[in-house]
Amino acid sequence: MHKLTRQVRFSIMPFLSEDTERSNSLASAPADEGLSVFLELSVELIGEVGPTTGFVVNVTHIEQAIRESVIPMFTERLRTDFRERRPIGLSRVVEFLRLAWDQLADKFGIARLSRLSLKLNPFRELAIESKESAMIYFSQKFDFAAAHKLWNDELPEQRNIEIFGKCANPTGHGHNYTVEITVKRPPSENNFRIGEFERTVNDQLIEVLDHKNLNLDVAEFHKTNPTVENIAVFAWHRLAGKFTGASLHCVTVWETDQTRCSYYG
Repeated sequence: MHKLTRQVRFSIMPFLSEDTERSNSLASAPADEGLSVFLELSVELIGEVGPTTGFVVNVTHIEQAIRESVIPMFTERLRTDFRERRPIGLSRVVEFLRLAWDQLADKFGIARLSRLSLKLNPFRELAIESKESAMIYFSQKFDFAAAHKLWNDELPEQRNIEIFGKCANPTGHGHNYTVEITVKRPPSENNFRIGEFERTVNDQLIEVLDHKNLNLDVAEFHKTNPTVENIAVFAWHRLAGKFTGASLHCVTVWETDQTRCSYYG
């Protein structure tokens, strides 16, 4: 079984009645002529690879379905909400995703639609994994800078160097880390506030790690190697049970843009 994901980027100018022509789909199509609402919709499908094509689904078919049915729906509702000065909160966005699910569910043959996610900005995402939306998933990225040294005192020096290489540098080295926190909540729960969520992550995690030597300044890493895996576990334990109106679902930590680890508790 394979999971295939296609991302489609588009812009909506909410006070116009017509879209501009398509241009660069990598950036945005429909495009814009200035300030607009930029969105990125990701469609995840589950299915088997076809023996003739090598595809689960031809991604051009996924994009075509989104552009023909979903983007017009988003555009119409967003423009209506703007004209009527109606707030567009997370619950309203979930309504859009449910409607998109209806539009797409039967478009891909035997491949099954498994997840829809909407990137609200480059660091924030909202997702559902079924039309019924038994849970809503909200993700946001944060960053921190820290130094660490990877070393196991129970091993001889040469063995540490063999295992950890440059990361065993005696004076340590630094990373600009990115951490993505994903929480889940039922659609009926309206007590979740993004501002409170951000304050919790900053107070409980980022301030603890940012601009620190993890081995020396963070008690949990005095005897535990501050690998990306262990940092993800540390973040989970710092944040689990701390959110109002939502529960922690996943922590993902990027050590570099090539190395990341996700932890689900």
